[in-house]
Amino acid sequence: MDNRIWESVDHLVAWLDDESRLSTQEERLLRILKLSEEVGEVGAAVVGATGQNPRKGVTHTWEDVQNELCDVVFSALVALRTLTPDAAQVFADRLAYVEQRSAASRRPE
Repeated sequence: MDNRIWESVDHLVAWLDDESRLSTQEERLLRILKLSEEVGEVGAAVVGATGQNPRKGVTHTWEDVQNELCDVVFSALVALRTLTPDAAQVFADRLAYVEQRSAASRRPE
């Protein structure tokens, strides 16, 4: 992953840490829970983009869905970085594992 992304994540985490009045444990838990909020916003955007709520109709665009998905990614990276200073390596290792696992499932027998 681009180092600029991790630099941005580090800046966000530092800013959040500076502004926090919570204990480290509470902050960690709330940053993980933030993911649930963001995923809910993705769901709301999908419902809005497809007009699935007849009372409201179409209230969002697929661009809104894309933006909400980005917010999920940002929140996940911040939560991961909050858990470990080695977030970039943890992410890279996990990505390599997932790539290897998916490649193995595609091999012809």
